[in-house]
Amino acid sequence: MGCRMSLQVLLVEDDRELRATLSAALQVEGYRVAAAASLADARAVLAHGAERGKFDLVLLDLGLPDGDGETLLGVLRAEQRAPVIVISARHTDDPKIRLLDAGADDYLVKPFSVGEMLARMRVALRHKGRQTLPAVTRYAHDGLEVDVEAHRVRLHGQTVHLTPTEFKLLARLMRHPGQVVTHRQLLVEVWGEEFTTHTHYLRLYMGQLRAKLENDPADPHRLLTEPGVGYCLVESEP
Repeated sequence: MGCRMSLQVLLVEDDRELRATLSAALQVEGYRVAAAASLADARAVLAHGAERGKFDLVLLDLGLPDGDGETLLGVLRAEQRAPVIVISARHTDDPKIRLLDAGADDYLVKPFSVGEMLARMRVALRHKGRQTLPAVTRYAHDGLEVDVEAHRVRLHGQTVHLTPTEFKLLARLMRHPGQVVTHRQLLVEVWGEEFTTHTHYLRLYMGQLRAKLENDPADPHRLLTEPGVGYCLVESEP
């Protein structure tokens, strides 16, 4: 049983603090994020950043240091099928109408909440036939049962004791089972932003988890590796 890659978002936003906040929020929700701070950055990412240059959704700020984000909308519509949600501080109706007519799928006015952004993203993706599933808090597969809220893990009916870090890593993988979570996402969310290069932590703790949760740790069937990308937990049974 394989794993699918998580949805990839292109975030074009020049405000460094907002870009970091939105990137972190998107990663927590299981998205892969490519961030750009200018039109030039965005064009470079579109040319080389995603697999075959394709994204599942684009968040596009209008006020960029090297031009108006609106100039990128035509390029996106010509080259991408992904929904585009425009981000702007402009409150008047005229630019909203113009941009929606030009192909934008939605328009977010600053300031906005992360919750509103995520909800609008789900709607835009749904309109394109892409379903986003809610995070999982209970999991059952091949004798493994996990309840995040109760902080409980059982294997074939027997309680399994995990360290706090092991449980946190398992819970992050369980949030979207069947979906690959990148090395960077796991390191940031389990250990912190300053640990993004410490991939040996992942190898160590994934080895410990497999020793406790796999029937054969050398031939894992629950905790799978996507070489060079990350790890995933296979999907829960119906």
